[in-house]
Amino acid sequence: MSSGKVLLGVLAGVAAGALIGILFAPDKGTETRKKIVKKSEDYVDDVKEKFNGLIDDLTKKMDGVQAKANKMADNAKATVEDAKA
Repeated sequence: MSSGKVLLGVLAGVAAGALIGILFAPDKGTETRKKIVKKSEDYVDDVKEKFNGLIDDLTKKMDGVQAKANKMADNAKATVEDAKA
């Protein structure tokens, strides 16, 4: 199972648990709705941060792969040129 799916499952479980906890709390409806909105915003921010981190990691890996591919192409080109000479 990929770490993305695990992360999504954990976040969904945490969100569901928090929502159930808030709904069963003995607060007024307006206070409960405010808490739900606040928790939702917090979770959205956390997911955005983790997603941006994932994108940054993938970008770094792709840059590394591209650099290696360019180096291999340059080496192959040099080998072909040496063979012609």
